[in-house]
Amino acid sequence: MKHLLNIVLKHFIQTGSLLVTFSDGTRRIYKGSADGPQAGIHLTTRRAERALVINSGMAFGEEYMAGEILPDGCTLETLMLLLMTNINGHGHIIEEIEDRLRYVTRLLRTLNSLKRSRRNVAHHYDLNGKLYDLFLDRDRQYSCAYFSREGMTLEEAQEAKKHHIASKLNFDREGLEVLDIGSGWGGMGITLAKDYGARVLGITLSVEQLQVARQRAKDAGLEKQIRFELLDYRKVRKQFDRIVSVGMFEHVGIAQFDQFFKTVHDCLKPHGTALIHSIGRMDGPGTTNPWLDKYIFPGGYSPALSETIAAVERSHLWLTDCEVLRLHYAKTIAEWRKRFDANRTKITALYDERFVRMFELYLVGSELAFRTQGHMNFQMQLSRSVDAVPLTRDYMLDREREKSA
Repeated sequence: MKHLLNIVLKHFIQTGSLLVTFSDGTRRIYKGSADGPQAGIHLTTRRAERALVINSGMAFGEEYMAGEILPDGCTLETLMLLLMTNINGHGHIIEEIEDRLRYVTRLLRTLNSLKRSRRNVAHHYDLNGKLYDLFLDRDRQYSCAYFSREGMTLEEAQEAKKHHIASKLNFDREGLEVLDIGSGWGGMGITLAKDYGARVLGITLSVEQLQVARQRAKDAGLEKQIRFELLDYRKVRKQFDRIVSVGMFEHVGIAQFDQFFKTVHDCLKPHGTALIHSIGRMDGPGTTNPWLDKYIFPGGYSPALSETIAAVERSHLWLTDCEVLRLHYAKTIAEWRKRFDANRTKITALYDERFVRMFELYLVGSELAFRTQGHMNFQMQLSRSVDAVPLTRDYMLDREREKSA
């Protein structure tokens, strides 16, 4: 198996260099172009060597979690940068075959029924709430922040994100009814109620998030303006003036895209406005990394704009505005990583070292996906009528400036 891995690595490393220490103590360097990253890896068991040949997309993460794959003479970030750079280039031939098979079956793997959707959400969002306090901002915004100027803190950038989104929702009067799909810990809904006078229904599938959101609304004295419910978007039967969804569309699944936008259409009043904020990819439709799908976001998929807009078109909604946020999420995750690293001992006490290594790998890989692999965020403004929003975008900037003044 070591011989096969040697062949794979010779083919795989086309940029930079990788120094490999095998389980028997032998070392070998694999070199591509001289201008790429340089990293080292220690494979401590024969099992790790075998797994990297047979099931590389899953194996690296699992063996790193188990402590059988270790960065050697470099950081995990440097090692991941080298590997992800080479995935972008020539690629691991077996991983390419695996990826093509995943693409063929991707619709089946994202068939997220009501029951499966709730189970998927619980897997990640019903973790111990103390974990999120140790690396998110105070408002627990678990999505891309908006760094509108240099030197912003994470708290400032997350606050700016909420007002940036609100400006696109065009709150031209108080008392507008808002549906918040995937309301998280309540931060977006609370801001819309407190700062814009909205009446909000926030829906989530996370029991943990629901409890926190309801308590936060109560503590803020906003119980008459905000209601949070444990409810799937497919079960909503009411129309609203505004619909907002931040960081939830990634969990819908390709097979449900049409259903999602049909729900947005049917739940939006004729002159209403919706804003969908999602992770996306710039290089067209793809697949979800199998390790990420198993351990972090089961049933999740970051869509390309092409397949998203195609579903919007089929729903008979107007796409009235679209903005692509490129490196904002990379900057956001970099801040999360700093806080995660600073609280590593506390997080280990909440769970264990294996969990910490899993989450660390997720954060590092996610940041690099936005820096090197074409991931980005997009915000789509949608409406049912052609004249639902002003003809120019000036109103967005004006409203945003009002809140930042």
